[in-house]
Amino acid sequence: MAADEKNDRARVVTYVPTQQKTEWTEHADELGMSQAEFVRTMVQAGRKDFTLDAGGAVEPGSDTTDPRGGDLETQVLEALDSNGSLSWEELVDSLSADFEERLEACLDSLQATNQIRYSGRNGGYTTIDS
Repeated sequence: MAADEKNDRARVVTYVPTQQKTEWTEHADELGMSQAEFVRTMVQAGRKDFTLDAGGAVEPGSDTTDPRGGDLETQVLEALDSNGSLSWEELVDSLSADFEERLEACLDSLQATNQIRYSGRNGGYTTIDS
C-alpha cells in the first residue's frame, strides 16, 4: 500500500475475476462513478452491514449477528474483557485467530470428504471434479 501524503490517501490493489470486474465497471457506469469510487463505496456499504429492502432503498442493518452464533460485538467485548485494553492490531489478531481456526477446520473437512485438495501446481486449494 502506497501513501499519498498530500491527500492522506493510500493505494489498495486487488485482483478479481474478469467477469466480476466487467460487472463492477458496468454498474459503476450506470451510477456515474469511477471504478475506484464504486469499489470504495461498495466496500464501505458492506462494512456497515447495509441491506436492501423490498423497495430497493438502502438502510443500515440492525442485526450484526453471525449465523454461526458468534456476533462481532460479542467477540470484541469478550476480547476486551479478557485482555483489558487492546490496540486495533491486537483486536484484529485476537478476532482473526478464531477465523483462521474455523477456516482450517473447514478445509480439513472438505479435504477429508474429497471435495477439495491442495495443489501447489495450481497455486493453492482447488475443487475436485466429480
